[in-house]
Parts: sequence; C-alpha cells; structure tokens
Amino acid sequence: MKNKGLFVVLTGLLSLSLIAGSYLLAGKKEITIKGSTTVLPIAQACAEAYMHKYEDVDISVQGGGSGVGIASVMDGTADIGDASRPAKDKEIAKAKENGIELYQNVIAKDGIAIIVHPSNPINEITREQAKAIYTGKITNWKELGGKDAEIVVVNRDSASGTFETFNEIVLKKEKVFPSALQKMSNRGVADTVTVTELAIGYIGMGYITPKVKALVVEGVKPTKENVVDGTYPIARDLYMYTNGKPKGVVASFIGFVLSKDGQKLVEQEGFVSILK
Repeated sequence: MKNKGLFVVLTGLLSLSLIAGSYLLAGKKEITIKGSTTVLPIAQACAEAYMHKYEDVDISVQGGGSGVGIASVMDGTADIGDASRPAKDKEIAKAKENGIELYQNVIAKDGIAIIVHPSNPINEITREQAKAIYTGKITNWKELGGKDAEIVVVNRDSASGTFETFNEIVLKKEKVFPSALQKMSNRGVADTVTVTELAIGYIGMGYITPKVKALVVEGVKPTKENVVDGTYPIARDLYMYTNGKPKGVVASFIGFVLSKDGQKLVEQEGFVSILK
C-alpha cells in the first residue's frame, strides 16, 4: 500500500511538472525570420527593439536571399520570409499546391544604388550604360570617360531579390557576362567595391557608406526623397511574407515594424519609410 501511495504521489508530481513545463513553453513565444540581405538590417533592428519591449518573445533573424525567405515560409522553417522582390507566380502557385498562402506585407521602400570606388572619377551613369557593362558590351572605364582600365563587374547571386530588381529594371533580363564576380549579399558587394578601385556593383541604399561612391543615375541621386517622389529610376518595395494574414505574435511583430517606432528604425537603417 505504501508503494502504491508513493506511486500516486510521484505520478501527481510528474503531472504537475509537465503542466508547469507546458505553461512555460506556452509563455515563451518564438519567431523565425529568414531571407533577403537587403531587409536583414531592418529585421535585426526591429527584432532587437521588439524583444526589448516584450521579453517573453525570442526572435531569430537570418539572411540567405529573397528566394530563401519565400521558400522558408513555404516549407514551414520560417514564420516570416524577408524579400526585396515580390513573390513570383511560380512560387505562389507552388505554395498553393502545398496549402500555403504567401501573404505580402510591404514594410519599407528602397532604391538600388550603383556604386564604384571613391577614387573613380565617374559620377554619373545611365541604365543603358550599366546594362552594357553587365552584359559585357562595355569593358573599359575609358568608354565612359574614366581611366583606361578594365572594369571589374560585381554581381549578386540569382536567389537575390536585389538581383531580380536590377535584372528587371536595368538589364531587361539580358544575361550577365560570365566574368562577373558573384557575391551572396549586399555587404559582400559593398566590401568588394570598397577594396577594388576598378569595380562596379549595386546595393540597397541602406548599405551605402563613405567607403563607396553611389552614382547619379540618369541625373537623379539615390536618396530617400527621390525614392519617395518616384524620380529615382531603380526603386522597389521591401516585404515580409507570411503564411496567410499574420496572426498572434507574428502579427504583433509586423505591426511593430509598420508602427512609427518601427518605421523610424527603417529610416535609421538607411531605407525609406512607408508612412506618409
């Protein structure tokens, strides 16, 4: 009888322990964010501020590219997929086949800056000239009034939303010539141009630093004001994708990103707020 009583007590304690553990797990909320390296600094800054405000929430933020972000929402490995381009028709169709609705949350605006080394005498460029450089039709800086030296072309990977936008607006979907250096992130492009005097690359505006020179494109500087008024020709929206309309803590976090405090962080990271 004593053993039976002990068993009942131990069973009761174990049940209470399991219940307490489940409450603890329920109290700790987690969000996983993956995707665009353009959106990455926005996501990181907002995640840090949100976790400071709500200590019961743990947010993991990773890069990988827009394609990775959207795919991660589709396969359930991320609650939010950052993207610097809209989801493609084939991605939307594939998601629907798997019972996933790719819900688009616009969280900021951005301009893609064409950059060179600060020592480069070139200050302006047209989209046609940039296209000619990236497709291999212009290979020497002297053809643009610069030094008699071969252009080092720095490109993004195909999973990049920045590449997709640049490909659509500037390259008009023509193939980049094979000798171009391929980098996996905005930071990788910026760092390469920083240390390569003859290089040209393109990055989200939030990655512009004094270590690179952002070129005037067709007479317009890549500034927040020019993105807002629509005069800068290489501009785009930035997104956080979710599976369906966001709910619960994910909805709360995206709501924070869209709030005045969140959009202030967007501006601080060098991007453009969507608030009027």
